Amino acid sequence: MTPTPNRLVDSFGRVHNNLRISVTDRCNIRCTYCMPESVRFLPRGELLTFEEIERFVRIAATLGIDKVRLTGGEPLVRREIPALVARLAAVPGIKDVGLTTNGILLAPIARDLFDAGLRRINVSLDTMDPARFRELTRRDGWEQVIEGILAAKAAGFDPVKINAIAIKGVTDDDVVPLGRFAREHGLELRFIEYMPLDAGNLWERDKVLLAAEILDRLAEGIGPLAPSPDQDPRAPAMDYDYLDGVGRVGLIASVSRPFCGSCNRVRLTADGKLRNCLFALDETDLRPLLRQNEPDDEALARALLDSVAGKWEGHEINTARFIKPERLMHSIGG
Repeated sequence: MTPTPNRLVDSFGRVHNNLRISVTDRCNIRCTYCMPESVRFLPRGELLTFEEIERFVRIAATLGIDKVRLTGGEPLVRREIPALVARLAAVPGIKDVGLTTNGILLAPIARDLFDAGLRRINVSLDTMDPARFRELTRRDGWEQVIEGILAAKAAGFDPVKINAIAIKGVTDDDVVPLGRFAREHGLELRFIEYMPLDAGNLWERDKVLLAAEILDRLAEGIGPLAPSPDQDPRAPAMDYDYLDGVGRVGLIASVSRPFCGSCNRVRLTADGKLRNCLFALDETDLRPLLRQNEPDDEALARALLDSVAGKWEGHEINTARFIKPERLMHSIGG
């Protein structure tokens, strides 16, 4: 299928309306499944400016992008991030601006983000055990994450979503405590199957705590769940509601139940590379187009259309053909 001039459609008929933008590759923790202990970050001059990001979003919105999510690295280490939120929320056609954070810097800025127009926020938290938190992140900060989550609730975010990476043999015992914490505070918990994007190439399929196993643990430790009646068929998560009516859990089964067939996402890295899949092996460098003296919005639009048109069918994690991308998660954008 050839993309129409005003729609981002790939050759499999998937329409793309969701843009994830990494605003920095820097992070204030070092999660073992995401990045190495020691890492060389991009020079600041290589990062896209807020003006460049806004310009690209304005062009993308004319092609059907209506949802934007800011990621990193850790997006809150980028100064004045509420100003970028306000810029993007004001772009015609953008209906929704979200942000994913590790939560350590969230508490003091939660209200500013909400007032700037942010309405969706996801906080990464893999454990309710401060010692395990330090083991996973190689840093302290569990208390600040909890403070940030509660501050986001107080600021008006509803729901606040919690993202938890599920690693067999590591976070098994955290499933139920996280579930209880989410229910107690009215949070929406989402478990994400462990994916092969770690720095040490330690990923193995046997280390994936599968979605079905997570559901079993929650049912046994808290109570039975049933599929939510209002599923979004294009969302990566399958949602489940507790039968007692208290809470919802999402399961992102990237490994056991890939959602490539309904993928509607494209990604822009902090240094201006366009990626049509989290696991893409090729990128389109937009930074030269964004920084040339004579603005060429048509060339940027064409680059976006061409990238989506060339998207593959899926990442093939479960086959011998899978090739891990060279970029690590922190430099792609969560």
